[in-house]
Amino acid sequence: MGTTTRGTAQRRRTELAAFLRSRRARVTPADVGMPPGLRRRTPGLRREEVAQLSGVGVTWYTWLEQGRPINASPQVLDAVARTLRLDAPEREHLYHLAEVPYSPAPEALAQSVGPEIQGIIDALDPRPAVVYNSRYDVLAANCAYRELFYPDRPSAGLPRNAMWTLFTVDERDCPLVFRDQELPVMVATLRAAYGLHAGEPAWEDFIRRLSAASPLFARLWASGDVAQPGRRVKVFRHVDVGELRMTSLSLSVNGMPECRIVVYTPDDEETARRTALLRERRESVWATKNPAPERTGSSTTDL
Repeated sequence: MGTTTRGTAQRRRTELAAFLRSRRARVTPADVGMPPGLRRRTPGLRREEVAQLSGVGVTWYTWLEQGRPINASPQVLDAVARTLRLDAPEREHLYHLAEVPYSPAPEALAQSVGPEIQGIIDALDPRPAVVYNSRYDVLAANCAYRELFYPDRPSAGLPRNAMWTLFTVDERDCPLVFRDQELPVMVATLRAAYGLHAGEPAWEDFIRRLSAASPLFARLWASGDVAQPGRRVKVFRHVDVGELRMTSLSLSVNGMPECRIVVYTPDDEETARRTALLRERRESVWATKNPAPERTGSSTTDL
């Protein structure tokens, strides 16, 4: 082990020791249903109490809190985290300091976004933008995204799931030009997210129903391929302006685990011109349907 690696490990153990002591000091006996006892000089719990409540040996926990180079399993760290009442960020921090691979507990997928996120993706127009969770449920989208994926019904309610729509729509109506290249990547991305949710009824039902509805999805799912969301150049067809070459970029959403904003940016000047044209056409149609009221007369309040 090199000098730099040894120094990093020692620094983490020192930080781990300080972190555990600070978390232990804030948990009182009453918090965990224990009597306070007499002559308690230690703020919070004693080391032996943490060990007892966590189901580990006193010596082992003492060495852990002293920053000694001992091995810790995820099960033991979880027990200590529960005793010390660590929240999700603190639990992740504990894992990193103990140099144990961290696996976040599965959470229910978000099904909506707040007005702030909706405002951000609306402001990106004429760039299409959408918010997906890891199952490709569409949580929010701007008008440009609707134009790109659903040009025949841009103002209609969005389908609940993009994956379901792309795999069940007639191939001639699919907005993706290179469908055979793009759909396998989407399925591989879905499988990577599925690893955190295997066995959950909502996910298993989704996979089962989509497999029954689309033989193509069933075949791609059976391949077992895995991929992560990332930058890609995709080609779309639009009934009014023709082909659009768009670069897709995934951005994580702070405070919304397993959700991402996907923004589609024109990959060439012609696509930029055509997306701007789509926006102009959309605004023209809106203005025709919603004419501004005529003003009559004048008033000093207009000055």
